[in-house]
Amino acid sequence: MAQANSTPEVLTSVLDISGREGFVMAPFEPSPSHPVLLMQPDMVEERVIEAQELAEIDDFAVGTQSGERKNYEEVFACFHNAVVSGQFSKLVLARTTEIDRPESVDLKQLFLKACHLYPRAFVALFSMPQVGTWLMATPEILLEGHANCWQTMALAGTMKRPNGLPEGCDAIWSDKDKEEQGYVSTYISDTLHRFTDNVSSDGPYTAVAAHLVHLRTDFSIRKSEVGNVGELIDALYPTPAVCGIPKEQARAFIFNNESVSRRYYSGFCGPISPSGNTHLYVSLRCMEIMSDRLRLYAGSGILGDSTVEGEWQETQSKLQTMLRLLR
Repeated sequence: MAQANSTPEVLTSVLDISGREGFVMAPFEPSPSHPVLLMQPDMVEERVIEAQELAEIDDFAVGTQSGERKNYEEVFACFHNAVVSGQFSKLVLARTTEIDRPESVDLKQLFLKACHLYPRAFVALFSMPQVGTWLMATPEILLEGHANCWQTMALAGTMKRPNGLPEGCDAIWSDKDKEEQGYVSTYISDTLHRFTDNVSSDGPYTAVAAHLVHLRTDFSIRKSEVGNVGELIDALYPTPAVCGIPKEQARAFIFNNESVSRRYYSGFCGPISPSGNTHLYVSLRCMEIMSDRLRLYAGSGILGDSTVEGEWQETQSKLQTMLRLLR
């Protein structure tokens, strides 16, 4: 998609998405400096990417500088205390790490490599004047639909894929992961039932995302019963998978206490059409591409029994999604 004759439209809020068509990019917390944007392309092409076998890539460590880890530990303690004290049932803590941008990096090749490595993810490379340039390979649907049906999901609970775990088989999940999945799936179910009684679900089950596995529950509702789609999107986003419970209090707490600016990480993006296919995905596994630096984002859910080492390692694993493209 390309918009050559004008700039993306700034929307007042996600409520304005209803009835619109284009490619939408929404931040975690809309603001004048990080608005909801709608690209209305004057050129759209479809291309087939030929299959390609890629060798297995080893993980490598990032964010190992003592200052970065120490800062994470301090913010984790703040978030964990807020959960343990009963202020929140769950909070999501995000972090970033930056690396030098290789001189030889080719953005198109990074995109194609991501398509080959992560065929089950929504892979997007986009650049807008107000946003900058981002690459992501996200597994989490916020809302997608065609014909008379909408789908969304609860994706909460993450670990490295156990060696030898075949497709379609369940992993052994911790009580913490099951509890986290329960919070998110209950929130999404309750939200959908505010719009219609015709809600169906499937899960939770183990979903493979390359080197990771997630606990996932799928939800479906009839499109014709939704009404204002912008209201449904606004009600769902941000889900407890990237924010917390209760939602608005958690978003305010994150905005005031997190040590990083999430910008468009953990918002959502994707093509939207009132009469055709809509595919909106939560903006996860992100890399913000700057002239000389690459900024990577990751987060994890904080519950009462969370440990700083466990959550740090979960974010390390999630950062590998983008880091593997640079090997």
